[in-house]
Amino acid sequence: MQLNQLSDNPGATKPRKRVGRGASSGLGKTSGKGQKGQKSRSGVALAGFEGGQMPLFRRLPKRGFNNIFRKNFREVNLGRLQAAIDAKKIDASSLINEEALRGAGLIKTARDGVRLLAKGALTSKIDIEVAGASKAAIAAVEKAGGSIKLSEPLKADKAPKGQAKKDKKAAKAAKAAASAAADDDASTEDAPS
Repeated sequence: MQLNQLSDNPGATKPRKRVGRGASSGLGKTSGKGQKGQKSRSGVALAGFEGGQMPLFRRLPKRGFNNIFRKNFREVNLGRLQAAIDAKKIDASSLINEEALRGAGLIKTARDGVRLLAKGALTSKIDIEVAGASKAAIAAVEKAGGSIKLSEPLKADKAPKGQAKKDKKAAKAAKAAASAAADDDASTEDAPS
């Protein structure tokens, strides 16, 4: 092989696009821009403009909501956990936590924590520590003789939506009633007999 025979792999290099070289070149006249004026310039974004009428994206109603505080859990099912125990990837006699699950290959990263779900059967007695778990998963772990420690409170344990507002209103009403009763007592004492 000689130096003049060396070449790149086919398709590794691409010839430069030569614009404005005549109508038959395919990139003549407007050089691929296609328009005159504003649309032929760079940095123009006219997406959604419909000649002055209300654009489609503004005619349609907004739907949905993205909660920026939503937790992103890794999910582990009881069946996969039992399979890892049977394959001796996890020691059932020691505490199972995020590190043990990562070491066994059940999760790659913890994200906001691990959530245990009840799909599959669990026969081994285990002690597990996770961020959250479904009620069925908790029942299955306890039925097998194990224990589960949650670092996140269950949704059922939280106060119902709007409960804090109701409690505040009730406290305010009680305070108003107490002050009204005190005013009544004061007025009866001041009244001539």
